[in-house]
Order: sequence, then structure tokens, then C-alpha cells
Amino acid sequence: MDLSIRSFALALVIAALSTVSDGATRDLDATGSPVRSAPVDPAIAHVLQQISPQQVRHTIETLAGFHTRNTLSSMDTDLPKGQGINAAADWIESEFRRYSDACGGCLEVRRDTFTESPQARIPRPTTITNVYAILRGADPVQAKRMYLVTGHYDSRNTDVLDDHGFAPGANDDASGVAVSLECARVLSKLKPPATLVFVAVAGEEQGLNGSRHLAKLAKSEGWQLEGVLNNDIVGGNTTPGDQFQDKTAVRIFSEGIPSTATPEQTRLLESIGYESDSPSRELARFIYDTGQTYHGIGRYFHPVLEFRRDRFLRSGDHVSFNQEGFPAVRFTEWREDFNHQHQNVRTENGVEYGDLPKFVDYQYVASVAALNAATLASLAYAPPAPEDVRIVTRNLDNNSTIEWKEGASASSGTKYEIVWRELTAPVWQFSLPVKAGEHSVTIPVSKDNVIFGVRAVDALGHRSPAVAPIPER
Repeated sequence: MDLSIRSFALALVIAALSTVSDGATRDLDATGSPVRSAPVDPAIAHVLQQISPQQVRHTIETLAGFHTRNTLSSMDTDLPKGQGINAAADWIESEFRRYSDACGGCLEVRRDTFTESPQARIPRPTTITNVYAILRGADPVQAKRMYLVTGHYDSRNTDVLDDHGFAPGANDDASGVAVSLECARVLSKLKPPATLVFVAVAGEEQGLNGSRHLAKLAKSEGWQLEGVLNNDIVGGNTTPGDQFQDKTAVRIFSEGIPSTATPEQTRLLESIGYESDSPSRELARFIYDTGQTYHGIGRYFHPVLEFRRDRFLRSGDHVSFNQEGFPAVRFTEWREDFNHQHQNVRTENGVEYGDLPKFVDYQYVASVAALNAATLASLAYAPPAPEDVRIVTRNLDNNSTIEWKEGASASSGTKYEIVWRELTAPVWQFSLPVKAGEHSVTIPVSKDNVIFGVRAVDALGHRSPAVAPIPER
């Protein structure tokens, strides 16, 4: 789709979101108003201005300079000094420690190292290391809530078992690691109430091994992980002559029915039309809303919601977290160039192959980093989402009664807001603020025609992701 067609399509979407059917208009007049963007938080806006395309470039070029970051190279002893995935892990850790020194030791820098047993893409026992840094929340109670950003630092050639060949992995996925590192660099200057985790995982190309181990670690240690942002192939490919890339857009993939849903839960979600209201899908909508608030992230730069777990028949590290029950989404550029992914560096018949830094748009990566940073900060400053959200279905009528409980550790100043959208709409269209202290509302909008959500709002306008109500008889 070229830019003119996409612009026209976007105009149609905007027009659709601003209008409703006659019946819905009558409901709107009686109950709520069109959804508006959250107010800009000056502290968040300030750190977003510090995200640097030059720093992004430094990260990507440095990672590409390790010659190979193939996961299997962790076991090689004949690589020249400064080459291989172990050298890359050491450098990533040093960057996290450098950022921590700049903020007075505010980051806990850790390694999650384990030995993976032989399997399809791992022919021998292999050491895999995830490197991460934790910015603990400034509020001892809110700090239990955690949000994580990640990219994978391993790379590969055409032969995924090639652990010596030149595999720069600039777009896939030094670009995603650059996003995670840049988020750590700028957000470590803030003191949000909730906790942020900045990660670079290995083993993605061998089968999501690193992220799977980290997700299981998070589950076993009881992390209250409320959102995971996975960045994979976010380099804004710049192949000469490519007329179909869209540098204004980044795709956000999210699962519909949760991976951990039981058959009974799946039947319920399908019966009430909640195939598109999983926690991961609500996280994706939160990213969309954040892009609306901080529209200066990049000129005409915006997230595109892709209602699919990942690209067609493919997978990424966010799926590891989905499978452990954590909300998780994937960021990826609008149009991939497969000549520059999983390819040996070479030129054939005048076509250049290989994932080289020269095909990366550093300003584009910086825009993706800014959207990630804005989302993480907005989540970390937001009040906890409401709990036990229910829609009363004891009687058949055209009113809708919604009830909820305060989120754990919610402050006394937390208020709530009902949001809803027509069944065919991708994002929230209408909202109704609820009086302070109230945890139930009845509105003359038929639950047959819309999807409802409830979100928490603090005094400064920070909003939690919405929670769709479950039927209560």
C-alpha cells in the first residue's frame, strides 16, 4: 500500500471513529463524550526529547561489529577476541552499568544465564545469557507492578547453525536492542511509581529460548508483569528503490484469545464477542492512545494495530511471555525486506543481501524508541487498573450496569472512567467519567451493540489500560 492510499485509508478510519449510527448518537447524547487523548505529562515529554538517533546508531553499529552474535557462538573458543555473542553480552551489560552510574546506581543490572539442552536448532548444550536492568518503582507499593521492554541481541545467517560467519544482524535485531537500551538510558532519569525492566535476550533465532527462560523465571519469581513490549525488526528498512515501506508507521501485533485461556474461558470469550479484548489487545490499544497523546514522537509517526499474535505463521519473543500469562505485544516495521534478514552478506546478480547497518533508518528507530518509552512511562505513572470488573446480566434490558473494585494499592485520589466502542471499531470511541468513590454505574447503552471497558484515572490524567467486564448473573 503506497502512502497516498494509506493516507486515504487513515482519513476514512478517523472519519469512522468520529461518527456513529443514529441509535448510538442518541446513547452518546445521554451518557458520554467522544474519547479524548490523555494530557501530556511534562516529565515524560522532557525525557522523550532526549532520545537520540546518534545513540541508536552507535548501539546498532557496535552490535553489528561483533562479527557474529549467533547464539551458538557462546560455546566457541576459536573466535578472535571481541567477536561472538559473549562479547556482545558483555558490552550490553556495560551499557546498562554506564546508565546506572549516571543515575546514581538506580538500575539493578543482572544476567539470566542457563544451559539449553540440544534440540532442533541447538546441536550441543549451549550457554544462553539474557542481560537486563531493573528500575525499581519509587512507590514501595506500586513497585510491585512491572513493565518490560525487550529486543533480542542474537543474530543469524542463512544457515541458523553457522556460528562463525559474518552475521551483523543490524535490523534483526540490533534495532530492537537499541530501543531497549535507549529506553533504559532516558527513563532511568525518572522516578515512576511502578517498576520498569529493560532487557536484551538471546536465543530468539534458535527458537525463542532466551525469552522463554526469562518469562518462566518471571512467573516462578512472582513478577507482577503487567505489560511486555517486544521490539523485533524495527529498523525502518531503507533498501534503495523500495516504494512500499511506510516510515510513518510501526505495526503492533497482539494476541486475541489469551494463550493461557482454558477451553471454558475461550467459549465464554467467543460467546460474548471478546475475541479482541485480551489483556495484550488492551495493551496494544494503550500504545495507540499513547501515540495520540505524544503525537510529536515522530512527524506523522503512528502505531498501527495488527489484530494478530504475530506476522503470518511466524513468532517472536512476546509469545514466550503470552504463554506464561503475561500481556505482551510486538513492535515491527511496516514492511520487511527479506533480502536483509537471515541472509549471508553477499551480492548476487546485482542484488545486495545481508542485514547491514546501512539499511537501517536511525531516525525511524528513534521514533520507535520514543513510542516505547512514552508507553512504558505512561504505564508506570498510571494508577493500577480496576479489578473484578463485571457487567450485570441478571435482567434482559437495554441498560448496562458495570461494577468493579479498586485496583490493589490504588490511591485515594483514583477515579474511574467507562469507555466503549462499537463492535466493528478497533479502538475506544466514547467515555464517561464516574464520580469519585463510585464503583458502579448504569448507562442507557445496550451491551448488545458495544464493547465496554473500565480504566483508572489519577488526578494528573494518567490512565490505566482498560479492562473489559466479565458477565455477572
